[in-house]
Amino acid sequence: MSPTPTQTPTQQQPVFLRARWCDLLLAQYAVDERVLAPLVPRGLELDPWHGKHVVSLVAFRFLRTRLKGIAIPFHTDFDEINLRFYVRRVVDGVERRGVVFIKEIVPRLAIATVARLVYDEPYVALPTRHRVEPDRVDYAWKHRGRWDRVAGSRAGEPTLVVDGTEAAFITEHYFGSTRRRDGSTHEYQVEHPRWRTWNASDVTIDVDASALYGAEFGVALAAAPQSVFIAEGSDVVVRGGVRIA
Repeated sequence: MSPTPTQTPTQQQPVFLRARWCDLLLAQYAVDERVLAPLVPRGLELDPWHGKHVVSLVAFRFLRTRLKGIAIPFHTDFDEINLRFYVRRVVDGVERRGVVFIKEIVPRLAIATVARLVYDEPYVALPTRHRVEPDRVDYAWKHRGRWDRVAGSRAGEPTLVVDGTEAAFITEHYFGSTRRRDGSTHEYQVEHPRWRTWNASDVTIDVDASALYGAEFGVALAAAPQSVFIAEGSDVVVRGGVRIA
């Protein structure tokens, strides 16, 4: 389980988290560069897809979660819903492609609190629920008394992600970056094998994005997504973060 060669850092950090990510629904939206630019951590630049800047609304299941090898009771299996965008930087002539999270939703207050206070990750705790069937995934979360929802059906047979496709661009950013309170940027590596994906059909996206993410993202997410697909997922490894120069 390792990233593609062009994503490999020169020195790996110790493993921070192991888990299984599964049944991912990913919806992509075009967003004006001016909306994302103020959110880019220092030392990084936006990574466009064919000239467009994209955010992904992602809902999935965390299973068998271990923090530094330890399973925390009642905190191993849970839903996560996040909104993220894509960045890159060049290190020793090698491009590293990563993601920055705008907001991450989990149902466990302890997870959200630790992530915010210790790691400056934009987590919030909200009630969530899911229904995963052989041919369909359905996720919901409650915000300001309203249940937001994303759902879709698996269309056809799954295919392994192919280089040069949008699915590869979305799923194969193998670094995460966070702007810390002191203005510095921390970067961590994510490892997983290449995933199989389905095109999603019969898609439902009913989200009050303005209330959750702000008016500018509300405008972007009010449009139809440019793509929606479902990823099978896999076991993942998240390594400890480091401050980048």
